[in-house]
Amino acid sequence: MRSAQARARRPPPDAYPLPEIVRRICAEEDWEAHLPARARTTRWRVQQAVKRTIDVALSAVGLVVLAPLLLVIAALVRASSPGPILYEWRVLGRRGRPFIGYKFRTMVADADALKRTIQHRNEMTGPVFKMRDDPRVTRVGRVLRKYSLDELPQLWSVLKGDMSLVGPRPPSAEEFVQFEPWQRGKLAVTPGITCLWQVSGRSNIRDFDEWMRLDRRYVQEWSLWLDLRILARTVPAVIRGDGAY
Repeated sequence: MRSAQARARRPPPDAYPLPEIVRRICAEEDWEAHLPARARTTRWRVQQAVKRTIDVALSAVGLVVLAPLLLVIAALVRASSPGPILYEWRVLGRRGRPFIGYKFRTMVADADALKRTIQHRNEMTGPVFKMRDDPRVTRVGRVLRKYSLDELPQLWSVLKGDMSLVGPRPPSAEEFVQFEPWQRGKLAVTPGITCLWQVSGRSNIRDFDEWMRLDRRYVQEWSLWLDLRILARTVPAVIRGDGAY
């Protein structure tokens, strides 16, 4: 009985191996210090429970309703270029827990290896790589990226609890180790599909610090009302394709 209880308390295994430096930073980080004082209240915990309920309900409905569209996109990706339909997105979740999310593949199969050859053309300051005319992106991929259709499989990550509908975008381990201490606070909460950065111009914001300030603002000002406002602004931003490339 005691061993069964111990197994129940044991944290889930990592989705993939993390560099030791990432493990050390996450273990030593005071995650609570990045949250507002009201995060210790019952009201915050109740609202977080409501947020999770909304995430589960909307992601489940979305996966069912969008199933025909997902199948069409999968067929287009398969026909557009050699390689897998889904891209394994290895990123860090809340408090640095690693997880594998999924996106529709929008680049050629060896895109990660080719990144080194175009790194000097990065248009974003800081550790994130953003490039408007990235030669690795396929023709179908450009359309999927413009309207954020490549991100629809992330609804599965929301359903699982690795992500939320709304929250800061999750970084890779490689990006995270380059964060300044104040920037790590974005992982004090569950990362999301959409966020203040996405509805404020996304890749048009080329100052990495400004992106991180938006994430920090979200963490400090979070409320259910803020989530609803971001979701409402996401729809027109996606339709316009603001800053998406």
